Amino acid sequence: MYNEFAYFYDELNGAANYRKLHRFVRRAFRRHGLKKGIVADLGCGTGTLTLALARDGYDMLALDVSQDMLEVLADKLAEKPKLAGRVQLLRQDLTALDLFGTVQGAVSTFDTLNHIGPLPRLEDALHRAAFFMDKDAVFIFDMNTPYKHREILKDHSYEVQAPDAVCVWSNRYDESIPATEITVHTTRSATGEVFEERFTEYSYTVQQVCGICEKAGLVVLEVRDGESFRRLRKDSQRMIFVAKKQYTQLGEQVSGQGSADE
Repeated sequence: MYNEFAYFYDELNGAANYRKLHRFVRRAFRRHGLKKGIVADLGCGTGTLTLALARDGYDMLALDVSQDMLEVLADKLAEKPKLAGRVQLLRQDLTALDLFGTVQGAVSTFDTLNHIGPLPRLEDALHRAAFFMDKDAVFIFDMNTPYKHREILKDHSYEVQAPDAVCVWSNRYDESIPATEITVHTTRSATGEVFEERFTEYSYTVQQVCGICEKAGLVVLEVRDGESFRRLRKDSQRMIFVAKKQYTQLGEQVSGQGSADE
């Protein structure tokens, strides 16, 4: 997923308010006791949030299943040598996550987890993520809401233009799953080349997500609108969760192997 599109992602995602997201994440981390340590960015994409948190002093593990996304992030790091020592890149599928030790925090943003489904796969991913978290680790993640799938994405197409490319998103919503099948056509402005990618975003309710978190040993502390970061509304298009790990699962296994902060 996100192969050729990765190289235009930042241009075409210009409407995303990374500064506001970063401010919310940083404040939530500090409010819930995470002022330093190792943070995993699960589905880091091109790494805008990863780099912002690295500048805050966190040691970042940047994970993505897309090699192209990681290559874009690697290019950014090459231009920021002071941050290079704080960011480690890992290509991994979140349902088969292996951090080789524990982390003190994690983030997963811009609906990464909507791509995981169906529901049993989301359970696997959240359980794997929680497994590698220390007790009291803070996990912040967002998702597109069921409202967005039903009312905004459903059977709609839209076009996003950037200096180097034009991107057309086409959506087909299936209530029976529920999920939205997405086709992305990206056209290079200079050459006229067209690249097509297909993927699926699954829809989950707040109750479903909170139930999975509880089973994984994560207590959800708050759920907010993922764009305004205020109270979650019935017509919110994105929801953001702040959760905390209740216990460490790796236990003696980590002490025997060495944890990620050694």
